Amino acid sequence: MNASRALAIVSGSSNNSIGRVQTPTLAMICSRYRENRNFVSTPYWQLHVTLKNGDSHRRFFHTVNFSDRQEAETAYRRISSDSRATVTKVERRRTLQQPPLLYDLTALQKECNVHLDLSAAKTLDIAQSLYEKKLISYPRTGSRYIPHDVMVCVPGLLERILVMPGFAACAGTLDLARLNTRSVDDRKVTDHHALITTGIAPEGLSEAETAVYTLIAGRMLEAFSPCCEKEMLLMECRVEGLDFCSKGSSVVSPGWRGIFGRKEDREDDEPETDEGTAVFAEGDTVPVSGHGLAQKKTMPRPLYTEATLLAAMETCGREIADEQAREAVKELGIGTPATRAAIITTLFKRDYIARSGKSIVPTEKGLHIYEAVKEMLVADASLTGSWEKALLQIERHTLTTEAFMASITDYTRKATREILNLSLPSATARTFTCPKCKTGHIIVREKIARCDNKGCGLTVYRRFLNKQLTDQHLEQLFSSGSTRLIKGFKGKKGVAFDASVTFDAGFTLTLSFPKNGKKKR
Repeated sequence: MNASRALAIVSGSSNNSIGRVQTPTLAMICSRYRENRNFVSTPYWQLHVTLKNGDSHRRFFHTVNFSDRQEAETAYRRISSDSRATVTKVERRRTLQQPPLLYDLTALQKECNVHLDLSAAKTLDIAQSLYEKKLISYPRTGSRYIPHDVMVCVPGLLERILVMPGFAACAGTLDLARLNTRSVDDRKVTDHHALITTGIAPEGLSEAETAVYTLIAGRMLEAFSPCCEKEMLLMECRVEGLDFCSKGSSVVSPGWRGIFGRKEDREDDEPETDEGTAVFAEGDTVPVSGHGLAQKKTMPRPLYTEATLLAAMETCGREIADEQAREAVKELGIGTPATRAAIITTLFKRDYIARSGKSIVPTEKGLHIYEAVKEMLVADASLTGSWEKALLQIERHTLTTEAFMASITDYTRKATREILNLSLPSATARTFTCPKCKTGHIIVREKIARCDNKGCGLTVYRRFLNKQLTDQHLEQLFSSGSTRLIKGFKGKKGVAFDASVTFDAGFTLTLSFPKNGKKKR
């Protein structure tokens, strides 16, 4: 690929472009994908013993996992039916789990992706619709706090939320005179405060709008509810010279966790599995009623979902090595709450990434771009940190604006030189025999695909209704005569529907609907 074409793609001046904020995002996706696919699992062994107290039991795990199988089996054989465990430690402590902060846009998008399977772009559209209906505050906010003057209105807003069908049972557990104020901080409010409801009763909402509104309303109840009070239990024992431990937790008072009652609200120190209910006293000597050795394996970090990608974009500054730069950008990231959805949507639209279930994976084209630019300045996510650090120095009068602009000029010169010297690897070319004339070949371009046989005239425009046909769509169309199901077409009245794009008898594009679906116009 020539330098001008490379410049157009990487700098953002073509319809297939990938710009300054899209490039680091693509790099994150590709890097995680490579790491996940190249990961080699290694086995390890986990030894446990079971102790009983009356009719109840508890499982204790060896404090160190074994990486060597022979060593693990040797330890396993040291324990027999005659072995006894000495309880060496019993520790109880009460902990408080603070409620989550109110939503900003990114937090709402993450939750909607996890719980409602909505994309970031769709969530933003719905939130904008709720705002225009005066049901919620301004949605494109990056703050998760409200000022004290807004807090004055919160008890009245919560009263209206508590009469909603899904939250009526919480009315007796929330003291409106003693609300949690963790989300109230004038200093942390940016241009717009956190997302809250307005008190206007929602009417005539779609199913998706109702679901998103319920999440926002529920988060308000959570944010102003009391802490969740838990009791953590740690017990340790020694068997045949080997140390074992068991961790448990119980909720004393659910507080905010009683609003939705989700398992996802567990903290990292809460065991995910029930290891039993038996309780022992320090110094007890208990017969070992059973023991086992389980083989497990290390697992790679999972591929990004839209929710985890949004979180990574939001917090990428934490990976910056320079402490001052990291501090300057700690509340920033790639894009802003209002633009992150558009960044992800652009990568999908340009066919650099695709969905595999809920996971996001790079396409072949995306991987080609990544391999070409991953070491370049334009793909450096930490660059924002260095700029924010410089702006902070200007504010403190330790750096001149002239010096900063000189550094920007130097960056621009170096980045442009890298791009101009870039030679993008060519993706594997696919040629298609024209399905109409059977002799010509289809030439695929940015906006159009056309048969090279002048007597044929078969032409397919990438833009069809409100959708842009991707390279994959065109490949499916020319190889099999039909694309797979494409979601989100819109009819003349704006009603969304799903359909495949196919050729009719005259090789004009038309829609094909699922056999078990209904045509919606």
